[in-house]
Amino acid sequence: MSNRSSQDEVIDRVIHEPARLMITAHLYVVESADYVFLMQNVGLTWGNLSSHLSKLEDAGYVEITKDFIEKKPHTMVQLTNRGREAFDGYRRQMKALFEDLPEA
Repeated sequence: MSNRSSQDEVIDRVIHEPARLMITAHLYVVESADYVFLMQNVGLTWGNLSSHLSKLEDAGYVEITKDFIEKKPHTMVQLTNRGREAFDGYRRQMKALFEDLPEA
């Protein structure tokens, strides 16, 4: 068993929620993505996606940019540096957690 401090074992609840984990994972591998891409790849409704993105934005993990293309609204989302660092930390933490589990 590992001797990590309790601070190291605190899971980032903003990212840990399954829908937000999927959103951040998809955004991690692209420079930016629009709402339609995220809706199709994460399987959320417009309202659910908006709600989860608001939580990620409040945490400083994503930046949302709204523009118009041919008079139609177009919303782009990208991970901020803080969001990228948080996702990297989450991945390391989950990897360490699973590596510390005993074999069954």
